[in-house]
Amino acid sequence: QVRLKESGGGSVRAGGSLTLPCDVPSTIYGDYCMAWFRQSPGQGREGVASIQRDGETSVMGIVEHRFTISRDFAKDTLFLEMTSLTPDDTGMYFCAAARRYYCTWANDGDYTAWGPGTQVTVSA
Repeated sequence: QVRLKESGGGSVRAGGSLTLPCDVPSTIYGDYCMAWFRQSPGQGREGVASIQRDGETSVMGIVEHRFTISRDFAKDTLFLEMTSLTPDDTGMYFCAAARRYYCTWANDGDYTAWGPGTQVTVSA
């Protein structure tokens, strides 16, 4: 069973920044494509960004100029860098992994491994 673990969540004021790391088992790191999802209170889970095994990235349109997904192979870590945060960004953020050649943030059904989530709260 693949275990992922997010961290870095917290409370920030609007306009602030956070970077969320996700620890990834080194045994799967190069074989999986990965993504970040979030779930706001009372809302369904939505994809935020994905990164392929070759490093190609894709980010949901409404956050693409503020959020960046990246991988650090030396540290076996997936990152989500978030800037210019707004209260609408509040939610639980999850990292996910899929043993596929290609995956997308638009389809959470692609993913077989999930972390427990880290809470991000943005106040006005």
